[in-house]
Amino acid sequence: MKTSNILECLDELIPNPICSLNYSKDYELLIAVMLSAQSTDDRVNLVTKDLFKYNLEQLSLMDIDKIQDIIRPVGTHYRKAQYIHSISNRLLDDHNGIVPCDRDYLESLDGIGHKTCNVVLNELFGVPSIAVDTHVSRVSKRLGFSSLDADVLEIEKNLMEIFPKEKWGRIHLQLLLFGRHICKSKNPKCEMCPFKEKLCKQKGLTK
Repeated sequence: MKTSNILECLDELIPNPICSLNYSKDYELLIAVMLSAQSTDDRVNLVTKDLFKYNLEQLSLMDIDKIQDIIRPVGTHYRKAQYIHSISNRLLDDHNGIVPCDRDYLESLDGIGHKTCNVVLNELFGVPSIAVDTHVSRVSKRLGFSSLDADVLEIEKNLMEIFPKEKWGRIHLQLLLFGRHICKSKNPKCEMCPFKEKLCKQKGLTK
């Protein structure tokens, strides 16, 4: 199946892929993506509804215990509360509270790794990037874009080689949403999949 055909199928299935995390300020997206690790976007949106009532300066001064109480539903709340406190202080001290378009700086922040940085750079600044989460990883392996034993960096590299650079940000969101709603970990909706005959390597499997 040609790359152009894959892109066409994804465009038909997911014509308007958008980030499902709620945010209105650049630092809110950064914090929300960090919180989404080992959690769901729905849970993150639930807690940030209350968390983002406070501005960055207020978060930088807030007691860690209070931050923990707010974000408890997302899990690993103690560590993530410390990250929020640290990120808030760093952004205020280093960039007057503004998230910079600077990969090295962003990845130096507590709790911000390569995947989170990819999401932020693409969403805020339009920097072409592919963030590999569990959904993108699963879909990439099932559809043969990567080997079954590939790690996230290998999968990212494979996808960057397969798809044109100008499509990276869009394809990341499309594969994520395809994995979340159709090519699910358990009980995938294979009847809705346009790739099941020509690409899928794991027909009927649930892992």
